[in-house]
Amino acid sequence: MKRITSAFFLVFIIVLSCRNEVKNGAKINGGELSVKTLSDSAIVVRNYVKENIVIAHRGSEFWAPEETEPAFRWARNMGADYLEFDVQLTKDSALVAFHDNNLSRTTNIAEVFPGRVELGINDFTLKELRSLDAGSWFNSAHPDRAMESYKGLKILTLEDVVMIAEGYMIKSMNGIPEKVIRDGEWTGHYTYEKDPADNGHRPGIYVETKNPKPGVERILAVELEKSGWNINENPGEIETEEGKVCVANTNARVILQSFSRRSIEQLEQHLPGIPKCLLLWHPKMEDDLKSKYVKNLNFAADHNVHIMGTSIAGEPNNYGELTAPWMTDLIHSSGMLIHPYTFDTERQLNEYGDRIEGLFTNRVDMVLELYDRGTDTSSPEECFIELGYH
Repeated sequence: MKRITSAFFLVFIIVLSCRNEVKNGAKINGGELSVKTLSDSAIVVRNYVKENIVIAHRGSEFWAPEETEPAFRWARNMGADYLEFDVQLTKDSALVAFHDNNLSRTTNIAEVFPGRVELGINDFTLKELRSLDAGSWFNSAHPDRAMESYKGLKILTLEDVVMIAEGYMIKSMNGIPEKVIRDGEWTGHYTYEKDPADNGHRPGIYVETKNPKPGVERILAVELEKSGWNINENPGEIETEEGKVCVANTNARVILQSFSRRSIEQLEQHLPGIPKCLLLWHPKMEDDLKSKYVKNLNFAADHNVHIMGTSIAGEPNNYGELTAPWMTDLIHSSGMLIHPYTFDTERQLNEYGDRIEGLFTNRVDMVLELYDRGTDTSSPEECFIELGYH
């Protein structure tokens, strides 16, 4: 991978009437499209983000149940630079780490709340969500990677993920999490303890506002401030070790992302000066692709977005191509970085790696090996064993 460090192009002009270029079936004839560039202040924030970052997509979708404690503890100990996850609001305004709006795919909602299977995350309280099993589905879906320890895993909160990034884990006795009790009532939260298997890596967090409900960005800002992770408001000092990942103690400890333009605007309002990523989805752009691409870049430049999150083609995900060379040239001409999703094969890394600055992956182990970045464990499976999973 390489980072653009020379002076930025002042304006990138596509003269399509001359080139009449066709990419992915999209063609624009005639006219000119100008790509805006980042402001000086946005460049300062962009530069908080280091080069060649490895972003653990949902912790891991491959080795463990996504966005659960083993997935994030594993990604941290393997040496990922960021723990990536989605945040959604519960009915009682807690922030939970969960990808789907519906709970059917990755929990036992049909058993616990059979009459509420079609409801979304925000129709449940935190305590209700904590009653679900968010791990057993993985064993059924992936018997070759199943572990007994995955049964009964809990849906996590934003706070839980932050604590894992700082080297902690949920405190439990015989697999049962210890509850936080106030005035005789369970708050829906758990207590923490220093992770005995922590190896000193301190990744940042890469947070997506998923299916954003009104107010989620404001609540996110408050929660990040409470945890000491909002660099704008009394950021905490996080102890790091030489030779380990130390992103958590930098101004790029948090990167914010969303597919939603409205949410991007709200994130900039409530969390200014924090790196932001606009995610792009091919099905929404396939008609008039090039024009829509430029319009998204210009929206990003106008709203202090520093990174474009683009999809890559090829197996196993077979997403639409949004990281072709002409596309990455446009992004770099704006001064923005490129963090595509989702890298799961060596072929993908070889194809795209020389024109991006970071990547989302379900295979942190594979990417670190290809980057020749040493890990503290000999294999992904060994790492889970060290963490106490079996």
